[in-house]
Amino acid sequence: MSKVTWSICALTLAAFLYLPLQAAEEGKNNVQQTRSQKVRGDREKVLSDGYWIYNDFEKGLAESKKTGKPLLIVLRCIPCEECVKLDEEIMEKDPELRQLMDQYVRVRIVGTNGLDLNLFQYDYDQSFAVFLMNADKTIYGRFGTRSHRTDWTSDVSIDGFEKALATGLEWHANYPENKAMFAAKQGGKPLFAAPEKSPALKDKYTSALNYEGDVVKSCIHCHQIGDAQKSFFRDQGNVIPDQYLFPYPHPKAIGLILDPSETNLVEAITADSIAEKAGLKPGDRIASLDGQPILSIADAQWVLHHADSADEIDVTYVRGSEKGETVLSLPEGWRQQDDLSWRVSSWPMRRMVLGGLVLEEANAEQRAQAGITDPNQMALRVRFMGRYGDHALAMKTGFQVDDILIEYDGHTDLMRETDLLAYAAQNCLPGEKVAIEFVRGGAKKKLSLKMQK
Repeated sequence: MSKVTWSICALTLAAFLYLPLQAAEEGKNNVQQTRSQKVRGDREKVLSDGYWIYNDFEKGLAESKKTGKPLLIVLRCIPCEECVKLDEEIMEKDPELRQLMDQYVRVRIVGTNGLDLNLFQYDYDQSFAVFLMNADKTIYGRFGTRSHRTDWTSDVSIDGFEKALATGLEWHANYPENKAMFAAKQGGKPLFAAPEKSPALKDKYTSALNYEGDVVKSCIHCHQIGDAQKSFFRDQGNVIPDQYLFPYPHPKAIGLILDPSETNLVEAITADSIAEKAGLKPGDRIASLDGQPILSIADAQWVLHHADSADEIDVTYVRGSEKGETVLSLPEGWRQQDDLSWRVSSWPMRRMVLGGLVLEEANAEQRAQAGITDPNQMALRVRFMGRYGDHALAMKTGFQVDDILIEYDGHTDLMRETDLLAYAAQNCLPGEKVAIEFVRGGAKKKLSLKMQK
């Protein structure tokens, strides 16, 4: 079966940054209306169609217990304009995929208000996530990820989703004899039991969407959970732990490239990577990581998310007809190989430690014009900056677009925006002032920027 095109919608917040304030507000109001129409229209369509249980996990549980079918739970943020989501209309017209989905109790959750975070633990920077689950809440596996703002094809596909569903049905058929192998797919106690119970969100949202009022403003988006987790630490004057700063590392951060059209097939191995040093090769099938069966890239991320620095992960793989075992040896700081810049949560982090600056690595021509000859010298160009609220602090401090940052808090080796964000989030606390050296028009300048909550 060929890959079906998935719906992609992208709203770039920066589109408003250079508009006059009045025009920006008019644009936001129009977008807000469109998003409200999407939420209400989606609800009306799904309820009238009757194929999915809409926003009612408990009803899905009851149906699963009654029928003996496994649960297919899709969390997709309909209001979110930066998302990757399955197009139900296309999926339901595909007879092969429909046949697999018919064997599940299907639940669609379109907002995280009231979500049980003891159970639903996933990468909250995603706006599309799937759980395959038993009625006793045993999680068979997770599906759905991305590692780029717009390029999703290297992470997800309908083919891969179809094969994950088929594998989930096989595991369910052998349940509960195989229950023990899914035990580690349950997470530990979260920082807060539900999104609206977090300190950052408790006074702004309730446990349910408000369809009678402004439904868009009542919705807690997935990424707001991650934002609230980071705020939990930073608002207390503490550093943000690696697990929350670099959540759910993508397997490619350790050099493991999995085929998105399969469940656990190695497509490629990055040279001189952790995965290569472990002896893994293209064509291998990753049967398990840390003893957990792998259903998708998201399942691999779950295992990596719970790994510590200087940790070792046992790997069972199949190469041809032979089964093999190896170990992924994770060095200190391995998570930092991942990328933060695509994540929605990078926006509040830029506010915290960059005053609203958005950076990119300077190209060869820009480095030359700035007089930067050392290839190991940091050179991060200001691509654009915020103009409103706390995101305007850098502009008010005196920074400009096209400035090239060459030193941050005495460090000249922060080569990526990700490196700078990570360093600052863990070393530069709210209220402190950080010295930033940069090049503008060939001349070196220095400004101090106040760190924000």
